[in-house]
Amino acid sequence: MTTAIKSIVIVGGGAAGWITAGTLAAKIRNHYSEGINICLVESSRTPIIGVGEGTWPTMRNTLKKMGVRESDFIRECNVSFKQGAKFVHWCTGQQDDFYYHPLVLPQGFSQINLAPHWLANPHNQSFSNAVCVQETLCEAGLAPKLITTPEYAAIANYAYHLDAGAFAEFLKQHCTTNLGVSHLLADVIHVNAADNGDITSIATDTQGDIAGDLFVDCSGFNSLLLGKHYEVPFVSCKDVLFVDTALAVHLPYENDNSPIASHTISTAQDSGWIWDIGLPTRRGIGHVFSSAHTSTEQAEEKLHQYLRQYSANIEQLSVRKIPITPGHREKFWEKNCVAVGLSAGFLEPLEASALVLIEISATMIADQLPATRTAMDIIAKRFNETFLYRWQRIIDFLKLHYTLSKRDDSDFWRDNRHPNSIPESLQELMTLWRYQPPWHMDFDRAAEVFPAASYQYLLYGMGYTTEASPQGMSPPNQRLAQELFHKNAVLAQQLKSQLPSNRELINKIKDYGLQPV
Repeated sequence: MTTAIKSIVIVGGGAAGWITAGTLAAKIRNHYSEGINICLVESSRTPIIGVGEGTWPTMRNTLKKMGVRESDFIRECNVSFKQGAKFVHWCTGQQDDFYYHPLVLPQGFSQINLAPHWLANPHNQSFSNAVCVQETLCEAGLAPKLITTPEYAAIANYAYHLDAGAFAEFLKQHCTTNLGVSHLLADVIHVNAADNGDITSIATDTQGDIAGDLFVDCSGFNSLLLGKHYEVPFVSCKDVLFVDTALAVHLPYENDNSPIASHTISTAQDSGWIWDIGLPTRRGIGHVFSSAHTSTEQAEEKLHQYLRQYSANIEQLSVRKIPITPGHREKFWEKNCVAVGLSAGFLEPLEASALVLIEISATMIADQLPATRTAMDIIAKRFNETFLYRWQRIIDFLKLHYTLSKRDDSDFWRDNRHPNSIPESLQELMTLWRYQPPWHMDFDRAAEVFPAASYQYLLYGMGYTTEASPQGMSPPNQRLAQELFHKNAVLAQQLKSQLPSNRELINKIKDYGLQPV
């Protein structure tokens, strides 16, 4: 059991497999003198799901650590910049109903909580507009940086929209060419195990047995190792998150110079919501809905109504139906096998949590890579505790979008507000926030998937009210808050006059590239 870890086998490609391979390979190359072999085995017959097209800002650091040039990534993966999400019709369903969840933190976020100061004054602008510049930039369709800004650096914090299929292929080339990852095409037909339950090797149809010390299950919804071999139970959260089906389509632009939105647009429907993601060559649009509240035919008609705003030729578009089972495995690391990506679980597309869970899973495996088999059980315990916490926090945050809605036009929205569907952990936080705004110490962990700022943008964007503190606010804090509100307004106008459009910057990067780091 003190055997050193010398080989890692990743089962499955796609974004999960290749992000994990690249993260592990880069970490091992930079930190160890003795190499660890990494082999990725994927089936040529399993198509990529390919609708995970929104990332978080963490992706910049993930790619940078792998040694990927941002200019190459943008050119080859059909990438555009994302500065947050615009939620339309989620609160009341009225025409003027929208709010932003931007990626920039509120001004002075390490010094002062601006939420009570915004709540205390008559506000003629949204919370996000009052405390950060990004709503202004997104409404104007602007990019988050200049062509002279170095790769991965930002003027306004940003993530990406990308073509998931092209992204997996791009990472495969990078990992096999530059990071020494072995790549085999084969189907897993059997799992060979030792007496202690560890996987010793996987038997494949064309490559024989492939042995390893650590196995990473990136086999998607099949969950070949964790789900099928180890039979780790799946924990459904359908009683909390109702959407279970997606209809996805690619919509061409009217012409090559059409504007590219620099944010995800999420438009609420009567039984779900529609995502709209702008890439340089097309838009990825889809309707995710609850089959318990509407039929596929009705959902497709809602999708068509949305598409008709932008195209008269929607009948020619190919609509793909994707079933969703919201939930996750009871644990994610069993024996010498850890699951990453869809094999660990999936909730729904809201807030682009799928890719960031892959990133942070791969990062934790790389950062705490067990040196020996004996150390692995301790790392596995930590990993399971950490990710059970993270999945629950994400479930709470996603549920909050539905719980705060005041829409009363369908059972879908009314059912989402039923107390029995709201986790106790979320109910507790909502009670707390009735009396004090979200702040750093409201959460148990030093590193949260969603920081307190995300909860502030969501709560106050959807009209939640936090009562004024009976202790009041000190004059120095009030002066500081007013200075920060003013600073933000000035900065927003400066950037609005300086930044190029999202389309303009993408075109320039394709022609000239960004400055290397």
